[in-house]
This record gives sequence, structure tokens and C-alpha cells, in this order.
Amino acid sequence: MNDFIYLKRLFQAYYQEKQFDFPKVSSFNLREFGLIPWEKKVFMKRHMSFDNLDNLRNYLIKDAPRHLYSSGSLYLKPDAQDMKNKEYQGCDFIIDIDVDHFYTPCKDQHDLWICRDCGEEGTGMPKICPKCKGSKFTKVSWVCDQCLDAAKNEITKLVFNFLIPDFGIDEKHLKIAFSGHRGYHLKIESEELRKLSSEERREIVDYVTGENINFEILGLNERSNIISGLLEENIGWSQKIMKKIIEVLNRPESVIETLLLDKNHFGFNSNVVTSFLKYKNDFLDLITKGERNVWAIEGFGLINWRKLLRGMVKQVGVKIDEPVSIDIHRLIRYPGSLHGKTGFKVQEIELNELDDFNPLDEFDEKLDPIVFKSKKKLTQKLEIVQNKLPISKIKGESFGPYVKGEKIEVPHHFAVFLLCKEVAKTN
Repeated sequence: MNDFIYLKRLFQAYYQEKQFDFPKVSSFNLREFGLIPWEKKVFMKRHMSFDNLDNLRNYLIKDAPRHLYSSGSLYLKPDAQDMKNKEYQGCDFIIDIDVDHFYTPCKDQHDLWICRDCGEEGTGMPKICPKCKGSKFTKVSWVCDQCLDAAKNEITKLVFNFLIPDFGIDEKHLKIAFSGHRGYHLKIESEELRKLSSEERREIVDYVTGENINFEILGLNERSNIISGLLEENIGWSQKIMKKIIEVLNRPESVIETLLLDKNHFGFNSNVVTSFLKYKNDFLDLITKGERNVWAIEGFGLINWRKLLRGMVKQVGVKIDEPVSIDIHRLIRYPGSLHGKTGFKVQEIELNELDDFNPLDEFDEKLDPIVFKSKKKLTQKLEIVQNKLPISKIKGESFGPYVKGEKIEVPHHFAVFLLCKEVAKTN
């Protein structure tokens, strides 16, 4: 049997079993639906609508697509084929946080790439091939606890450092979901935000990411060779940056040094870092006591202060997939549906559940996105078809590493994960 046919039948069985637990999103009949089927020749079907939840359930049981989406937008005619005929009524504010879009150290161990031009292989997130300087890669994006913790940290920053304190968003309007793969979605169902244009959404995106911050407006300037810096008492980004500076400077000196040298964070050279650390305690006293606002460190001119502040903005700002928030016609994964690249469920989470939520080893059965775990501890035989696979840890068990051609026997839920990833085939 073709593996995609097998997976489709598994998805159908899941939707059949869980049909009465399948959630209904708000304004259900005003939302456009889209899907990606298992057939590879068809990319996406969209401009669909369902009158009620029963019709959607029946569709999933019958056709069980690889991926299911619904719109953040509300339309009077969501199934109209032309966008201008849908009669747009507004759009929820949607935020997608996915570690595909930002660096995490664990990717250097488990994200694999192969250069399409020369066949060179490696791990991490290279922009160009180190061997031939080509820029086209075949990639295998993996998932681990560190990735997912990084994504969860970003969604937590977003809610508690920006949405609630700066925008006054009511917690009851927040809908959070684990994406089923490497991140989280957040949807703000607010009548006020639904009215925003794409340009206005861009302004919010710029604010929460820290894009285009003007440090001079925040207070950084040089007059008569005297540099004045930011003040913590100024609300907004000035306060956020200053709190982060104080937090960083209170870390052990070896940790600060590593961070300042790291090209993924600050990228200072060793001489500048040595000079900064020499005067670090004096600077910390100055900014915490607030007696003066003169930022004077030997070897640190305006250029280096801007570089330091840009690094702090990276630490404070939220790493989001910006086009998702700006596009008022974007579709997002439907909660309760299955993700066709993992076999995991798109799991809704309450804000007070987020901190303890662990997608790869969740103890609360009602929140567990790994739905194909067999109670009878069934195993499945597979053959690896990817050149290399990293170590994986799911449900408290470690698997791999594996190489192409290796025959393995693994628990059912991990077999489904590998088949969905298209890195193994049934043996």
C-alpha cells in the first residue's frame, strides 16, 4: 500500500473516532476553509465553506486531507472564488511563531540540508553552501524540546510583554494553539482589531518585533563628545531595552562574554568585549541608580552603542512570521486537525496551560498532540530513505540516529511521524 494512502486512512480513522470532540471556531460559517490533500499534484484547495460543524466532520471522515486550514477573515460569502466577491467583514489578528524562521542552537545538531548544486551535506541554517556558494538546498527540519521551548518563550514574551501591557488586549480574546509541528499560533478575536488594515497591522508587527526602532528618538545621542543613553523610566521600548540590559549585565561575566561575542546575538570583537566587561559594573551602577545618563565606556562610541542596543532589541522583540500578521486573507491551521508533516494534532491551549505544556511529552491526555500513541504498544517496521536522521526524543524515548537503508522497528506514533516527514517508508 502507498504510504500516503495508509496515512490518509489513519487520519480518517482518527477523525471518525474524535468527531464529537472536534472544536468549532467562532463565526464558523463566515470563514473560508482550505486544505492540502495527500495527492502531490494538488497544492491547495481553498475558497471552501461549511454551513455547520457536522458538514466539516463528515468531510474530514470521508476525505481526511493532509492539512486543514480556516481563515482569520470573516466573509459573507466565504466560498466565492474571487476575493473581491467574498464581501470581507474583517480579520482576526493572527500571529505565527515558528522556529523555521529564526535561529536556535539545536538546529546545528538536527536540521539537515543538502546542497542541490554540489551535493554537500550539513546541519544548521546556512544561507549559502560553504563548498560551492550555492543557495538552493533540500532541507529536513526536525523538532526537539529546545525548538519548542524557544517558540513557547516567544509566545509568552508576546502576550505578557506586549499584547497585555502595551495594547491592553483582554486575555479572553486570545486563542493559542500548538501548530502540530515547530511552533504556535495566536489569534486575537477582537472586534476592534478586526477593522485594522494591512498597513495598520504592519505597525503592530514592527512594534512587537522591534523593527525600525530609532534609538535617537529613544534618547541616544552624542553632543560635545558626550553620549547620552536611554532611560528606564521612559515607558515602551526604552524601558524594555533598559530592563534587558540590566538583566544581561547581572549574569556571570563568562555568560555575558559569550553572548556579546556570539554573531547570532551581538557579534562584537574580543577587544571591544574586554573593554566593555572592564567597565561593566560601573555602567550597571550608573543605569540602575539613575543619577546621570552619560554612557561612557572606553572604546565604546556611538556605533558600538547602537550595535549593543540592536542586540538587546533582538533579545526583547518577538520573532514572528511577519507576513502572516499583515495578510488579511491568510489561512491558518484549524484547531483539532492533524498536521500532515508530523501526524500531531493542532492543539488549542489556554493561556494558563501554556507554561507547563510539553508537546513532545505532554502528561495531560486532553492536551496531548501526539494522538497515534498505541495503548497496546504496537510497533511498526520501516526503512529509512533519508541520508541521515538525527536523534529524536518523543514520549520520553530516544530514537536514532539513523542512516539511509537502515531497517528499524519503532512505536506506532513515531512511525507515523517518520512517514509524515517522508524520511522513511513502510518495510
